[in-house]
Parts: sequence; C-alpha cells; structure tokens
Amino acid sequence: MSTVLIVGASRGIGLETVRLARKAGHSVRALARSATAIRLHDPKLEKVDGDALDRHTIERAVVGVDVVIQTLGVSPTPELIFSGTRLFSVATRILVDAMEATTIKRLICVTGLGAGDSRGHGGLLYNAALWLFLGRSYADKDAQEWIMRRSRLDWTIVRPSVLTNGPRTGAYLVLVDARDWRSGFISRADVADFLVKQVEDTSLLRKIPMLTG
Repeated sequence: MSTVLIVGASRGIGLETVRLARKAGHSVRALARSATAIRLHDPKLEKVDGDALDRHTIERAVVGVDVVIQTLGVSPTPELIFSGTRLFSVATRILVDAMEATTIKRLICVTGLGAGDSRGHGGLLYNAALWLFLGRSYADKDAQEWIMRRSRLDWTIVRPSVLTNGPRTGAYLVLVDARDWRSGFISRADVADFLVKQVEDTSLLRKIPMLTG
C-alpha cells in the first residue's frame, strides 16, 4: 500500500478519491484550503489545510508520500468565464518543482477533454460550450499539461468527459488512442475509481487517457 497526497481533496473528484483511496487501503494525506472540514474520520487519513498555490505548503505536503494525485477544479463563475484562471498552471508548476526536488516521481493529474491535443474531439455542442464558457480556463489547462509533459516525473494526465454526480459504476471507457476520443458522461466517483487504480498501475505512465461512460 502507498501513502498518497491528494491535492484539491475537499470536494468533487478529490473527495471521492480520498474515500476510494482509503477503501483500497492506502494512507491518505488530503490537502485543501478546507481539508479539516472533510467529514471523513480515519486514522490513516491526514487532513492538511493549505493552498495549492503556496510553495512552502506544497513542499511540506509532498514529504513522505509515494504518489501525488492532483484534482484541482474551479466553479464556472462569470469572473472565471470572462477572465479565466492561472490556478492550474501555477499550482502545477509549484507541485512539479517540489516533486522534482525529491525522490517522488509518480504524479496523476486530472485535466479534461478539450485540453491540449484533445481540443476539438468533443463534438459540435461540447466544443462550442467549452469555448464559450471555459475557453480561458482550458487555455490554462493546456499550460498545465505542458508543464507535466516537460517534467522528469512519471506522470499520467487524465481527461474526463462531462462530469456527473452519479455513483461509482466501474463501467467506463479508458480511451488512449486519439481516434477514439469523444464526448460523453462520467461520474466523479468513476473518475476517482480510475485515479486510485493508477496508484499501483504503471501501464499508463506518460500517457493521457480520456475517460467516458
């Protein structure tokens, strides 16, 4: 079993990943600005309040872990739509630098369908909605992916399609070939299921699978 740092652990995919990682037997260090508010209690769950943009917080958080899972997300507010964000790229730069300064090499990170070379693969409606509402944010996800791909880490970049709050089913597709990439729906719990499996699975090192139901 591994010790896993989950960055962005207090909600969404991150919180589901905390639950499933503990269920799988891993020790978990959950980092988020409101980590201590997580309503899970387990002797092998360490809750760390901290900002993913704070270099010293991240440098301390990676000490003693085996694997890092980054699940940062943003809410689609009007400000985000019009101004975008640099959360993804800046936080990832800080995280990669901190990991490269240690012996920790395994990084699993969630971006999304439409980032990097998957842009345009979601179909007409998905592509139009992405450009209209999240285009600026996905430009930052492009930079985020570039930082990881240029790193010395053993990364896996995970691109889920449209997220839902449905249950974990285990019945999802893992699409590595770009010719197969397409839009669909997948629950946050199923994305978390895949992330936890990657902790001990090395078959997708330095690959970018796309997930859909």
